[in-house]
Amino acid sequence: MSHLVELTDVYKIYHMGDTDVHALDGITLTIDKGEFVAIVGSSGSGKSTCMNIIGCLDVPTRGSYKLNGKEISNYTSDELADVRNKMLGFIFQQYNLIPKLTVIENVQLPLLYGGVSEQEQRKRAMASLERVGLADKAKNLPAQLSGGQQQRVSIARALAGDPSVILADEPTGALDSKTGKEVMKFLQQLHREGNTIILITHDNSIAARAKRVVRITDGRIVYDGPVSGDKLVSEQSSAGEEDDE
Repeated sequence: MSHLVELTDVYKIYHMGDTDVHALDGITLTIDKGEFVAIVGSSGSGKSTCMNIIGCLDVPTRGSYKLNGKEISNYTSDELADVRNKMLGFIFQQYNLIPKLTVIENVQLPLLYGGVSEQEQRKRAMASLERVGLADKAKNLPAQLSGGQQQRVSIARALAGDPSVILADEPTGALDSKTGKEVMKFLQQLHREGNTIILITHDNSIAARAKRVVRITDGRIVYDGPVSGDKLVSEQSSAGEEDDE
């Protein structure tokens, strides 16, 4: 049985003058359907580059990347865009909502690009908004919502296309700690419902909410295992578990 996400000996090398910078330096990583994985690292560690490759926003310099058993390392930009639209749901730190569109129009946007009929767009978008408890805000503009509500709209947008993988890039970074905890509880609930979630973060207390930690330093994986085994996040896991009860 193939893994949902499979990186094999992946390198991402940037040429800067006479110097080669290895943003990723031979990463091998597998993630299976239904997992909740935190990819953790400090600024410049390579975690964002790893997310960009998993999210089909970039391609490796060399190495293999398979998504749901399909080799996509050499896909064209159009093919990558198609994969992003049909298989991946993104949650960003700054929400990335379009200010002039209503909440429901923002949630519908990926479905519009995917060629879904207008009636089906609306049906799926409302169902997603109901899941995040914001169906009553469907006609509001983003500016009329709190930061936490805007992030929940971005979660609804990610869910609308029924993606194989949800990629959450620093999803609590723009929120206060209380609202951030609420968003993380919601991601944990999505995981319990069977969704595959890959969380990108520099924050050990946020990583402690996942089930598995992949720690990246200088473009290499230095730890891959349960939260309890990573000494930098294990001290946070007890508090996280208490919040979940």
